[in-house]
Amino acid sequence: MCAFQSAVRNLALLAAAPLLVFAAPTPASAGDTPAAAARAVIDPARVAQSEPVPVARLMSQVVTMTNQRRNANGCDQLDVDQELIVASERQSGYMAVTHRFSHIGWGGSTFVTRARLAGYRQPAGENIAWGYATALQVMDAWMASPRHRTNILNCDTKSIGTGVRYSDDGTPYYTQVFGWK
Repeated sequence: MCAFQSAVRNLALLAAAPLLVFAAPTPASAGDTPAAAARAVIDPARVAQSEPVPVARLMSQVVTMTNQRRNANGCDQLDVDQELIVASERQSGYMAVTHRFSHIGWGGSTFVTRARLAGYRQPAGENIAWGYATALQVMDAWMASPRHRTNILNCDTKSIGTGVRYSDDGTPYYTQVFGWK
């Protein structure tokens, strides 16, 4: 990726998250977050890289596959919520810019604080992943992880937002945020 494309992407991120830009990022080690429990399952080193899939397509495919998995397990389809998309994109953007795989974001934010900053009042859970080239690969990894699978198959959740961002080295970072309403 050229420096111009990287600068444009960074500016787009800044425009999408004006309230979070001014907060200093808090370093988060993998051992301090729920992501540590899933690291063995979500291991991008075992996933072959291919041509990058457009972000909008990945986001749509993740939602579609999430709803297919829910339907197969007796849960209702999730509605896409724009506020949860904003919260998800902010976390994926943070991870892509900082190369930190963590549920903790800018200024120590959690999925709850990010969702509320975006205007969503009842967030239920978050899944994150990095390095998977396709939506199918990331969904298979999440479904193989008990905690991530539980978030996806929680029949009480009603809405979803997904975010995908590529880092400057082309690594995709994924976020799903689920909501109660």
